[in-house]
Amino acid sequence: MTSRFGQIFQITTFGESHGGAVGVVVDGCPPRMELDESDIQPDLDRRRPGQSRLTTQRQESDTVQILSGVFEGQTLGTAIGMVIANSDARPGAYEHLREIYRPSHADYSYQAKYGIRAWNGGGRASARETAARVAAGAVARKLLNLVAGIEVVSWVESVASIGSSVDADRVTIADVDANITRCPDPSAAAAMEAAIDQARKDGDSLGGVVRCIARNVPVGLGEPVMDKIDADLAKAMLSIPATKGFEIGSGFAGTTLRGSEHNDAFVAGPDGKPIPETNRSGGVLGGITTGAPIDMRIAFKPTATINAQQRTVSTSGQDVTLSATGRHDPCVLPRAVPIVEAMTCLVLADHWLRQRAVNVF
Repeated sequence: MTSRFGQIFQITTFGESHGGAVGVVVDGCPPRMELDESDIQPDLDRRRPGQSRLTTQRQESDTVQILSGVFEGQTLGTAIGMVIANSDARPGAYEHLREIYRPSHADYSYQAKYGIRAWNGGGRASARETAARVAAGAVARKLLNLVAGIEVVSWVESVASIGSSVDADRVTIADVDANITRCPDPSAAAAMEAAIDQARKDGDSLGGVVRCIARNVPVGLGEPVMDKIDADLAKAMLSIPATKGFEIGSGFAGTTLRGSEHNDAFVAGPDGKPIPETNRSGGVLGGITTGAPIDMRIAFKPTATINAQQRTVSTSGQDVTLSATGRHDPCVLPRAVPIVEAMTCLVLADHWLRQRAVNVF
């Protein structure tokens, strides 16, 4: 199993959903950067379970502890080890799933691949694992802000058929966090909240789309041909549990346009360098950043584990009807927002360091 991500700024996560803890080792963070738990905890607080009635009611404080790589408030340049305890694990609550495969869940595929699975909560297939990524992403976020002023913000753009409309250039994290749905459009947020609440009451779930913008990204990040920045971003996003689609820039909508309509015309900036007048490319050309904001959309499916009755098969090959119990998000979108931001920061930090390593003259 691969639990490692990145080339220079590299992370390795560990831990299962209902084990003792989850954690991460961050390699490649430059030395002498000021860092302590207070830089990391805010992002974890945005991802943690139990924060509203629209999320799983598992009660975890997700308090991070830095174990290594920091001395007297500064990074050493060595491996940064962080751990987040599982304080409200209830493995016994999944006993009814020991011999049943949940529809659209990784239960069956993990069993088929490894010959064994963590049936008590999904193990590494659970989104609980992403707490470690968010902790690492907070380190990357601080690095990006310090060295380049890069800002990454995500929000819930749609839930089921409910869309929103905002000025993407002006959305802030404060705007996003003003509503428990993490949609900065108040009218749409209210409709999303009602829809998620109803799905929860029905024992069902909803999916949707998270939009992510990375601002102040310098020109030149990306390593063509195989490690294009958009290719690495796509891999990062599709590694998040429940993701089913990735778009950058115009995405699939761009397929309906002619080249004359889709092309981003260049204009001369104050320093004479080209600036894209529009941004249908999503801030990337040829796998390299253009200096325009990186603009992405990530599709999340409805949560697989639901209380409503579903047909499935047992481990002994018998047809059964499942009505899953336990604590699950009726919609993963609100808590997915900080995960998307974390993975974006990890990719950008890695490519910023790779660009520094390549351009030595």
